[in-house]
Amino acid sequence: MVVKQTAGRDSLGEFAPKFAELNDDVLFGEVWSREDKLSLRDRSLVTITALMAQGLVDSSFQYHLMTAKKNGITKTEIAEILTHAAFYAGWPKAWAAFRMAKEVWNDGSEPAADAKTLHEKSMVFPIGEPNDAYAKFFVGQSYLAPISTNQVGIFNVTFEPGCRNNWHIHHATSGGGQILICVSGRGYYQEWGKPVQDLHPGDVVNIPTDVKHWHGAAHDCWFSHLAVEVPGTDSSNEWLEPVDDELYSALK
Repeated sequence: MVVKQTAGRDSLGEFAPKFAELNDDVLFGEVWSREDKLSLRDRSLVTITALMAQGLVDSSFQYHLMTAKKNGITKTEIAEILTHAAFYAGWPKAWAAFRMAKEVWNDGSEPAADAKTLHEKSMVFPIGEPNDAYAKFFVGQSYLAPISTNQVGIFNVTFEPGCRNNWHIHHATSGGGQILICVSGRGYYQEWGKPVQDLHPGDVVNIPTDVKHWHGAAHDCWFSHLAVEVPGTDSSNEWLEPVDDELYSALK
């Protein structure tokens, strides 16, 4: 069976004709068509694993998931493939891959995507698990996904609509503090005695040490930001009182 592909020429035919030719005629026209060496099903398995290992869960990954399903890989098998690969490629990458695979293999037995699912699809980072360890310092449900735990701690923090953390302070004898990088949705940030700031994807907030502040989601919108822990000496967090309900309710 010869695999026919025109995506290269459709997208890059004029800009990069040689690349388009190699993509359509060599990669798909020759390599993918060598069924006497490796079946289409096995090639799909290898390709999905390789793309997931690189964190490339984009439209091309979705295409290869759909091709894998067409080539006979079942929902049970893709779940086992991604679970196995997670131990070698990385847990956050598996979460991202599972979100897309779940959509491709949805047989209609699951409900349509809810607001949380749509929010998760809007960003490249996973939502992660419920942030139960810090639940007592939040109003509403938050989620936490470790992005980096080496050199500098980076965590994707997600707030459901109306969720916010308590007032708190980052302490350190030198260095320290936190940086917020907004990645999806709409949220708020406020320092004690200052106006509330609206937060949108692409906004960056630099939080010095010893500044009392809070941050969280808007009333009607999911919100996610990366929390970057600035290295410091004797760093600690001091958690304080919840944000006043009346203050929060007055926000637009």
